[in-house]
Amino acid sequence: MHVIYGGTFDPIHHGHLRLALEVCDALSVATIDLVPCHIPPHRGDTGADSQQRLDLLQLAIAGEPALRVDDRELRRAGASYTADTLRQLREELGPDEPLAMVVGTDAFAAFDRWREWQAIPELAHIVVVRRSGADLPSGSEAQKLVKSRRADDHQALHEQPCGLVLELDPPLLDISATGIRQRIADGRSPRYLTPDSVWHSIRAQGLYGVCTRSKV
Repeated sequence: MHVIYGGTFDPIHHGHLRLALEVCDALSVATIDLVPCHIPPHRGDTGADSQQRLDLLQLAIAGEPALRVDDRELRRAGASYTADTLRQLREELGPDEPLAMVVGTDAFAAFDRWREWQAIPELAHIVVVRRSGADLPSGSEAQKLVKSRRADDHQALHEQPCGLVLELDPPLLDISATGIRQRIADGRSPRYLTPDSVWHSIRAQGLYGVCTRSKV
């Protein structure tokens, strides 16, 4: 099964990385592809440009064979839409290979506002990672989708190419990219929230408003 985990990764941090490994274990897959978006359609400008975020991501996963980077959205012009990415992957994988995408409950709650959202389950399975305090609204399209397409276990995802929704409740590190950006802008160190290689590169490039007050 081919599994992707998309996001802005602005910047990549240990919460992202640990979650990716937890998903690998939960789905019994050897690898997961992290897919940084080029232009996020549902938020403002990123703190670092797409190439800088890609470079930080590659630094973060160095030496971890279970994690790979797929930069297809950065190579595509315009805003990054999940349906476009899944359609491209489906063409490459063929109609029978199981394909799954990972999304948190906070983002999935607004699933019916995604472009071509109704096409997504016909392209891939959806793995919904439960996040504390981010429940799906009662009666929402997202909740209806979970109920109508629920998978009882991860094995079901391996047995068909798409169409199922699996909820996971892995242990999560309570780290946010927003908090890291604010900490850096305030002159405080984000060390141990993000890999040292990432933090060193952020300092070297002067990203996220890093200033001389920032501690190593």
